[in-house]
Amino acid sequence: MPDFFTAIDIGSAVQQAVTPVFLLTAIGGLLNVMAHRLSRVVDRARHLETNVSSFSGERRRIAVDDLAVLAKRMASANWAIALCTLAALLVCLVVMLLFVEQLLKSPLDQTIAWLFITSTLLLTGGLVLFLWEIQLALRSVRVRAVSLLAERRPVEK
Repeated sequence: MPDFFTAIDIGSAVQQAVTPVFLLTAIGGLLNVMAHRLSRVVDRARHLETNVSSFSGERRRIAVDDLAVLAKRMASANWAIALCTLAALLVCLVVMLLFVEQLLKSPLDQTIAWLFITSTLLLTGGLVLFLWEIQLALRSVRVRAVSLLAERRPVEK
């Protein structure tokens, strides 16, 4: 039975796979942060949904506004996670194809390059959506803080 892999082939495949594996590790860390933020947003939304009926007047309006912002944040975080997960899957395919290329002794360079480019684009999209989610969160806090400060200032006569 012929040997498909020589030690040189395995070493070459491992060397080529090192960079994508580091990228995969980084994406895993990002996904962890994104999932944690999403869970915090979901918890906050559930809390508001449970208690909104007990609020009165202005507080109820603020809670409903907060729920609208939280819905946008959840959608943004969800899409960011989806894009980053797809990027990670494509990086896994890149690593697999690097080994298959050595096994089959046929060049898959263009396929590997396009998969890597696509994964980088998906990761970029995920990071942009993650940044958007953070901006939504900051903007809602700033707006709420400004409106609360305006309510507390004494009216000058």
